[in-house]
Amino acid sequence: MRLPQIFHSWHKRLRRMFEKSTEGGDNATPSIQDIAGRLAEEQQRLRQLEASSMPKERTLLVLGSKCVGKSTAINKFFDREEHTTRPTLALEYSFGRRIGSGRTPQVMNVWELGSLDNADQLLEVPMRTHGLQQLAVFIMVDLSQPQRFWTDLECAYKGLRDTSQELLARMTPQLRETLEQRTLERVGQQNKEDLGTLEPLPFPVVIVGGKYDLFMTLDPSLKKAICRCLRSMAHHIGGALLFYSQKVPKLSKVLRDTISHMGFGSPSHPFRSHVTDHNEPLSIWFGTDSWSRIGDTGVQSVERIGATFGVAVPQLQLEKQQLQAPPDPAKDPGFKESLIDEMRSQKNEELATIMRDVLLRGKFESVQN
Repeated sequence: MRLPQIFHSWHKRLRRMFEKSTEGGDNATPSIQDIAGRLAEEQQRLRQLEASSMPKERTLLVLGSKCVGKSTAINKFFDREEHTTRPTLALEYSFGRRIGSGRTPQVMNVWELGSLDNADQLLEVPMRTHGLQQLAVFIMVDLSQPQRFWTDLECAYKGLRDTSQELLARMTPQLRETLEQRTLERVGQQNKEDLGTLEPLPFPVVIVGGKYDLFMTLDPSLKKAICRCLRSMAHHIGGALLFYSQKVPKLSKVLRDTISHMGFGSPSHPFRSHVTDHNEPLSIWFGTDSWSRIGDTGVQSVERIGATFGVAVPQLQLEKQQLQAPPDPAKDPGFKESLIDEMRSQKNEELATIMRDVLLRGKFESVQN
């Protein structure tokens, strides 16, 4: 049972109780204590019903631009100390667990995608493993690099769209209908007139503009173009939009609350304000924006959004092949493992000894000949 139906049935039960209590005339009118007691009973029943209907396990997928702070945001949510933040190489998994209001354990699976380059197969892992029913996605883009954030955002969106469409094609009609109904409830809150022009994904997506502290120093016209682009994209895919910086405690807390909301269901509404001014950190919840509020551009597709922004800020493409060899992870201080490093050092010494013997043998053989 969905929450709106729960509240509706709760209201009907209360009204029915009060009607019965007044049938005996004025003398049967319930006292304030009676009303308060019945309200407390109904609230307790509602909490139990909500606890039984809430999912016991949810999945979060975090992806986006490189070095934008994905790992930092996850570590801060789990209260992990960061001595040295190592780069995410491929796909990393972590989880959190807590006891919910119904004394039922809740589990939040968190997957972090390190790079968008050739990540199609990696995207399938969390979606196939946990399904789309309880999936939420955070796409983090670097606001300090406007010359490439659209490329990252478009690549992330297309990967999510293509993978989800493949999985939807294999689902039962009943499950697809359930996902469609949830999407409609999430997106169509205040912009029903725009529903026919949107292409929402079958799970909630939060676009997070990272490094807002650096974004504040950009030219006002550039900031306006970036905000319009991100608002258009978030609205088109039925997502939410949030600006974030780990150096701004207020914004860091909002992202932390949003992760908790998507993973555990609380707080009920992590966005404390609705902000659309490009001079302020944007904060736009699901279904609260519209094409008319975004600007005079009208309805836009993904291609049109990218083309419009590309005229203002030419975009760099994703590097499919690195010009320089990638650094050796074995020499990265973030990957230190004392036992493995000691064995590797020993093997390197043995290899160096063998190489010296081979060179000396080669010299002696050349002299004898």
